[in-house]
Amino acid sequence: MPPAQYELSDPPSDAISAIKYAPESLQLLVASWDKNVYLYDTSGSGGRLLRTYQHRAPVLDVCFGDDDGNAYTTGLDWDVRHLNLSTGEQAVLSSHTAGVKSLVYSLQHHLLISASWDSTLHIHHLRSNSSQPTSIVLPSKPFSISLTATKLVVAMASRALHIYDLASLASSTSSLPKTTDSQEGVAIPISVEPWQRRESSLKFMTRAVACMPNDAGYASSSIEGRVAVEWFDPSPESQARKYAFKCHRQTDQGIDVVYPVNALAFHPVHGTFASGGGDGFVALWDGVAKRRIRQYQRYASSVSAVAFSTDGKFLAVAISPGFEDGREGVGEGDIKVFIRELGPNEAKGKGMKQ
Repeated sequence: MPPAQYELSDPPSDAISAIKYAPESLQLLVASWDKNVYLYDTSGSGGRLLRTYQHRAPVLDVCFGDDDGNAYTTGLDWDVRHLNLSTGEQAVLSSHTAGVKSLVYSLQHHLLISASWDSTLHIHHLRSNSSQPTSIVLPSKPFSISLTATKLVVAMASRALHIYDLASLASSTSSLPKTTDSQEGVAIPISVEPWQRRESSLKFMTRAVACMPNDAGYASSSIEGRVAVEWFDPSPESQARKYAFKCHRQTDQGIDVVYPVNALAFHPVHGTFASGGGDGFVALWDGVAKRRIRQYQRYASSVSAVAFSTDGKFLAVAISPGFEDGREGVGEGDIKVFIRELGPNEAKGKGMKQ
């Protein structure tokens, strides 16, 4: 019987910022502060590094496009790039004026959306060669974005949160053709009203946000060891269901030590979600039943990213040294990616408590 978990060989040499599974296979993209994006084949025990793609600056996020052959990257060079995984060719789609923290792709609307510390979103219509990228000004610096088939959630500083309707966003940004004096990579500023404006249920800075696969709501996490679960439906009955809970906390000599919840990811089949914390633990949660399903063994350093495979049979966990452990520099063996094969019911919800 194969081991339930194995470690990928040839990991990055600096902190891991993001990991994403391919839509059609078990290939995995890993973005790192070492200025590289790594492509692994995780279908066999031990995995295999297929290719490395060098960038000009640390890479903060990565995502796949319509298929396994196209990816998009962004980071501290301020650029949003298309990456041909077969040839290694890179093309700049747009340029922000500060580092770009997050990147998501909507398969339903063929939109690539980037969120930058310059407090803007850039919207790219990938199926239209005649459309210029557009820019939407945000009220605060974005920390994390996530989407469903119909919604985009943007979690920002000052506990601000915007929810956009993707169909409305697509139509509002699609009618701006390129002109002869359009500058390559420069996004056209436009004004688009969000579908909803909310204040985060979490009192401290948001670290991550992830949307439910059934398009019903989202979970968000903070630097103060908490996760909130909310629903899109604005009705009072639905909003009364939202809640937050403490997690990723350890007791040390009678003192409650609180760690940031760095990563969230929903299971694509069961709708449960994984959280990864600065305490080195990964936990699975049933957000509807408000129950923890299980917690895995402690990893050697902070969990920086988690991702489920498209079929939900594998969970990838990236660990990197974090500032919360008080150490400076990167120790040998601190940066790793683990692939966990899940049992048939390992990530399945437990149902409501009786």
